Amino acid sequence: MTHDHDLVLRPTPAQTEAALNPPPGRNGGDLVVETLAGLGATTVFGLPGQHALGMFDALRRSDLRYVGLRVENNAGFAADAYGRITGEAAPLLLSTGPGALTSLAALQEAAAASAPVLAISSQVPTAGLGGGRHGYLHELPDQAASFRGVVKSVHTARTQSQIPSAIEAAWTSALSAPHGPVWVEIPQDVLLAETAIPVVTGGDAFPEELPPRPELTAVAADLLSKAARPAIIAGGGVVRADASKKLRQLAETLQAPVVTTPGGKGAFPWTHPLSLQSWIEDRHTTDFLEDADVLLVVGSGLGELSSNYHTFKPRGRVVQIEADLGKLESNHPALGIHADARLALQALLETVSEREDPTAPERVRATLAKVAERIAAQELTVEQQVLASVRKALPADSPSFWDMTILAYWAWSAFDAKGPNHMHSAQGAGGLGYAFPAALGAAVADPTRPVLAVSGDGGALYSIAELATARQYGLNVTWLIVDDGGYGILREYMTDTFGEATATELTRPDYVALAESFGVPGVRTTPENLEQDLAKHLASPGPSVVLLPAVLRMFAATHLD
Repeated sequence: MTHDHDLVLRPTPAQTEAALNPPPGRNGGDLVVETLAGLGATTVFGLPGQHALGMFDALRRSDLRYVGLRVENNAGFAADAYGRITGEAAPLLLSTGPGALTSLAALQEAAAASAPVLAISSQVPTAGLGGGRHGYLHELPDQAASFRGVVKSVHTARTQSQIPSAIEAAWTSALSAPHGPVWVEIPQDVLLAETAIPVVTGGDAFPEELPPRPELTAVAADLLSKAARPAIIAGGGVVRADASKKLRQLAETLQAPVVTTPGGKGAFPWTHPLSLQSWIEDRHTTDFLEDADVLLVVGSGLGELSSNYHTFKPRGRVVQIEADLGKLESNHPALGIHADARLALQALLETVSEREDPTAPERVRATLAKVAERIAAQELTVEQQVLASVRKALPADSPSFWDMTILAYWAWSAFDAKGPNHMHSAQGAGGLGYAFPAALGAAVADPTRPVLAVSGDGGALYSIAELATARQYGLNVTWLIVDDGGYGILREYMTDTFGEATATELTRPDYVALAESFGVPGVRTTPENLEQDLAKHLASPGPSVVLLPAVLRMFAATHLD
């Protein structure tokens, strides 16, 4: 009798020939790029460095497309966006020590947003591993320790024969729910040494599925079917799991209103009768959710933003579906279901009973009207005009990437993403400099659509060097920079808290002239001309910069009331 685990893949004649007669001149770096290609990678991001030159030399002998950025952290943001757009693990090639450490902030964002990034770094020579102080260039006592608290998993290949298996294990980890960044490091001498190991001709890395426990979904389905006022919070896990259609079907079956978190933008249709949109930082929405007798939370840990800064206190029963075990019931007691959002929603669809609730759409309309009335009372016409102009100028199927800036904070609540996986921001970890390099990664992933990046002037200066990258590769990204002469939101926070602001004002360059010095067209616009100027540049191939000098204000926070 033959069992499944007895089956082995037989090499083809071509594979056998390649194994017996590998081409000369290969090194450990070739094993890296061959493994990546065998796993299905087509594009890698990164920055070369002395210890990593074996990998970069091997790229010359491969069919992988290399996209080089000017700063390692920006390369990490580009790989993050590539992973979000494609759903593939985006390889990120880095050098030892400073090069590796410079990527940490980007990897933290990828971890917070469950973006699959496969970071592969060089290490000091093998003789330097183990914590001794040998004085190698870039040496750290324990480089991997700097990453263990950030990434999903850490893998070290100390010999050439370990390279394919280490990368395959990392690839599987990155793409298993919840997606996330992983870390592989390989010593310099292992990468540089000539290898007699056969050419890597295939990969066998299958992400593990995370199905829900059936006894838990049975209880959840019963609670939701019998609820008088069910409601749903949809987070980024719905987008990552490509479960938006299943979410809509379940919401309509239950007649349950849906709020999307900033990470879950686009997971539910903005204008749907059951859509409470994304006004999750509003007391009226918080009140609505607290009134639900059964609240289904899908793909969200109900963290700071998603709980209106931890002021949300549910009175009903909470059912939480979350692929990240550490987030399950971390903020509120719940019927916790550790599962991929798509598989869990499918299980609920198969077991819930249809509900009739003609009051649900009206309750949604009433709540949105209260939100609109609150915002209207604050005389924020310019801010709403600017956000509306961006929405009108941006094609409906184009992705947008937003830095930590006041206009992005507006967008978290008030911007219609027009679909899942269309709007991305750095709200996961909250670092500056995300938008433009991430948009470049998205443009690499799909060059058929224009991509929008939105930054303040403070965040723009983090990634201004990548104008050279955008120009070098002709990437179709339009960068909207809102220039208010400083860190605008911090200026507001400090003024409100202390009466005046400190360390928030910035001397800024002429961003249009700076862009043009890179060979990137730029234009200075106004709130009145923004829609026209932005639409024009989005319709033009290649990179461009649209500068909007404006001091925007944030709507009043309700969690401080």
